[in-house]
Amino acid sequence: MIRRTLMFAALALATQAAVAKDWDTIRFATEGAYPPFNTVDTAGAVQGFDVDIANALCEELKARCTWVKQEWDGMIPALLSRKFDAISASMSITEERKKRVDFTDKYYATPLGLVARKDSGLLPTLESLKGKRIGVQRGTVADNFASRFWASQGVTVVRYARQEEAYLDLAAGRIDASWVDALMADGGFLQQPAGADYAFGGGLYHGSNEAEKGVIGEGVGIALRKQDAVLKDKLNQALAAIRANGKYDEIRKKYFEYDIYGD
Repeated sequence: MIRRTLMFAALALATQAAVAKDWDTIRFATEGAYPPFNTVDTAGAVQGFDVDIANALCEELKARCTWVKQEWDGMIPALLSRKFDAISASMSITEERKKRVDFTDKYYATPLGLVARKDSGLLPTLESLKGKRIGVQRGTVADNFASRFWASQGVTVVRYARQEEAYLDLAAGRIDASWVDALMADGGFLQQPAGADYAFGGGLYHGSNEAEKGVIGEGVGIALRKQDAVLKDKLNQALAAIRANGKYDEIRKKYFEYDIYGD
């Protein structure tokens, strides 16, 4: 009886492995609260740059994309528990995250930016931000950066579940600035009517030393479980293909007038 049970278990595992190697369906997750990269339309479907890129990769691979909307805080735990197969949600490739998950090659690169009122005079430096309240989205690169380099140096870091909540508190005067992914802030806030009185204090920020650059990361990639090397290779091949055939730029131009891929 035990031998038969073990045999059926081994057969089930072998079947799962065979299915996984085909990857004819890829279950993606995104947040749906990070415009213009990922949002939810009036029908409840996810859309945005992250979603369009992943759908283009599936089209290139002749695979079926399905989507799960996942809160940012639980994104990596849900991936590891197999709720979905890959994360396309503007997740930066950092050394800390690479301890838990793997990433494809980057599909865009972005600096950070300090969003503040145009007349605030604030800059992304300790000297400028001491005694100030700076809003970040919890669990993001901006949060990691502020927690590591500012929070113990007299800067109050206020964390939010969603970036939109930080903008609302900024408008209400409850925080002095928001530290955020610069491309998201540009398209999702500064170019919108609500962002007319705001700008990046000190311009775009890429990091002033190796430690800061290590936290900001190597760019944005699709996160996967470490054991799914076949899927990683397939997605990287598809990404190279859409970069070469013009599909990537076609998608990018829907959202940005300028190159966001970087060097």
